[in-house]
Parts: sequence; C-alpha cells; structure tokens
Amino acid sequence: MAKAPASGVKIAAENKKARFDYHIEDTYEAGLVLTGSEVKSIRAGQANLKDSYVSFRDGEAFLQKAHVNAYAASSYNNHEPERLRKLLLHKLEIEKIERAVTERGYTCVPLKLYLKGGRVKVEIALVRGKKHADKRESVKNKEADRELARARRSRK
Repeated sequence: MAKAPASGVKIAAENKKARFDYHIEDTYEAGLVLTGSEVKSIRAGQANLKDSYVSFRDGEAFLQKAHVNAYAASSYNNHEPERLRKLLLHKLEIEKIERAVTERGYTCVPLKLYLKGGRVKVEIALVRGKKHADKRESVKNKEADRELARARRSRK
C-alpha cells in the first residue's frame, strides 16, 4: 500500500526493480495529465510502475505501461488502466532528456509516483543498465547493511 513520509509527500507507487536493474544518473520531477478516476485510484495506492518507461513524440514526453487500476466507485466514465499519460516538463528538460536517450544510450524510467501538495507527480530518471556482476554487488551490499542493522539492534 502507500507510505506517508513526514515531508507531506505520500508515495503511491515505487519502482524498486529500476533501482536494482539500473545505475541512476539524473532524476527529474514531472507532473502528469490524468483523469479524475485515475487520481482517485492513485490516492488509494492502486498504481504500479513495474516495466514502465518514458517515450518521446513530437517534443513531448509520455509515460508508457504504467498501470493504474480502474477506480471501483467510478461509473461508466472510468479510464483505461495502461493508457499513455503525458508528462508535464519544461521544454528544455524534455530536450535534454530526449537527447541523452537518443545520443548517449540512456534509458528514461519512472522511479516513484507520489502526491505532493494535492498534485500527482512522478520522479523520472536517466539510467544506464547494470551488468550481472553489478547486480550481485548490489545484493551483497544490501545483505551487509542488513547484518549491520541486526547487530545494532541486538546490542541495545
């Protein structure tokens, strides 16, 4: 379900697999063009960013394959769960991200979907894929951190 940090930001969905599969180079915050039923569904924590990515068409950025469940209380006016959603970014940011994706071989993926000040925002990142050895190293570091946390808890 959704978590609520103390900063007034409610995280609705997180793409943990992206943090494991990619090296994160740069992050951006973008707004989303949504319908009313999508906003209500996101507020209820009914969103999933797994396997989603950002694509570019005609100087605009779009979020693809992000799944937002249909809102149960909505009637005939419901939305498609995996429709194309336009991202709201400054023109210079879109050009910079698109240039990095096309020329330098980066990929643009969403990391988080959250509510901030009553608005739905998405954190997108320029990423580069990890090799298999890098993934093993990530797992090793995560296990070492867990061991440290266990040792600290047992001392208290």
